[in-house]
Amino acid sequence: MFYKSVPEEMIGIPQILLPAHADVYTWAVNACDQFTGDAKYWKAVEELTAGRLSTYHLVFPEIYLKDCPERRIQAINAQMYRYLSEGVFRQVDGGFVLVERTTASGTRTGIVLAIDLEAYSFRQEEEAPVRSTEATVLDRLPPRVKIREGAPLELPHIMLLYNDPHGKVLSAAQRGEVLYDSDLNMGGGHVCGTYIRNAEEVRRAFLSLRQGADGMLFAVGDGNHSLAAAKLCWEKVKKGLDAGQQAIHPARYALCEAVNIFDPALDFHPIHRFIKISDPEKFFSGWNIRGGGSAGAVVCGKVSRLPFPEDIPAGIRMLDNYIAEYIAQNGGEVDYIHGDDQLLELSQSGAGVMLPAIKKSDFFSLIETGGNLPQKTFSLGEGNEKRYYIEAKRIK
Repeated sequence: MFYKSVPEEMIGIPQILLPAHADVYTWAVNACDQFTGDAKYWKAVEELTAGRLSTYHLVFPEIYLKDCPERRIQAINAQMYRYLSEGVFRQVDGGFVLVERTTASGTRTGIVLAIDLEAYSFRQEEEAPVRSTEATVLDRLPPRVKIREGAPLELPHIMLLYNDPHGKVLSAAQRGEVLYDSDLNMGGGHVCGTYIRNAEEVRRAFLSLRQGADGMLFAVGDGNHSLAAAKLCWEKVKKGLDAGQQAIHPARYALCEAVNIFDPALDFHPIHRFIKISDPEKFFSGWNIRGGGSAGAVVCGKVSRLPFPEDIPAGIRMLDNYIAEYIAQNGGEVDYIHGDDQLLELSQSGAGVMLPAIKKSDFFSLIETGGNLPQKTFSLGEGNEKRYYIEAKRIK
């Protein structure tokens, strides 16, 4: 695809759906790919939202991907259609949403908008204006595609990063009506959403940030596999449409939140590795990774230091190869853990590798010069600081 031909409408001004009457505290829930090793977390969310209007009933927590997925997908799709028919949503037209999220890290400010999937690629060889940041694991896409294919709505936990050291975009935004203002459940902090009245001007400010010969604008900070699934679904849908239909089809655009990488409350955290095995000492006795940096070996809640490369992406590639080889020879299963405390708790039943964080000041240069990072290299904030589902958009 010749991405330089992508029109300025690569940033869409969406028709956003918000709950008309629901309590935002129980409506909004954390991203579905968080706390994948913590059944107690999602059980608590389920109990909190039982019998109440909530995005919990519209998303698929990934901890349950192996638990009767077909039945859960059918229930999600049915609930989406029910919410649409029963007037649960109100529509917000002609503007973006300014999202201010307050957590222990401070107040992070983002803008909910839509991006043209024609301007996005998760394939490393394609230098798209909207670009993935980590290697896409193709085996992880089919369940996400299956969830999306029958859904009339999308709810985003995707976070795009943009490079705006002088704050041009947020300076351009004019505030309008406060759309929601609420604490968030499960220790998620507080969120306030405000209508942006001058979406066209803000869109121009975004587009002025395109850089490099390929015009890169956004890098996917969170939700790369969800956006990749949206892309695959769109590629399938558009085959049955003529050019005019393709231009206006709602599945062509994906709802995302864009955050300036220089936002002071945007923290980069590593995503640790947890290997479910019975003999963690054997795993660490074969450690063959060297370097001038360090990682942590976590066993039974105790941390000891391991040598690790200063080039963190290179070190993670080595680590993932070692884990894959070890599991192939000895059995076991790997999980990707957000947060030191969760890794320490899980390490009672396996081996944890506590990884260092990349510097966010290096982020865009790493993507532009080296392409995709290894899968699960970084996380934006702790698990309870991730984007909560609030806004929705039609895709059918």
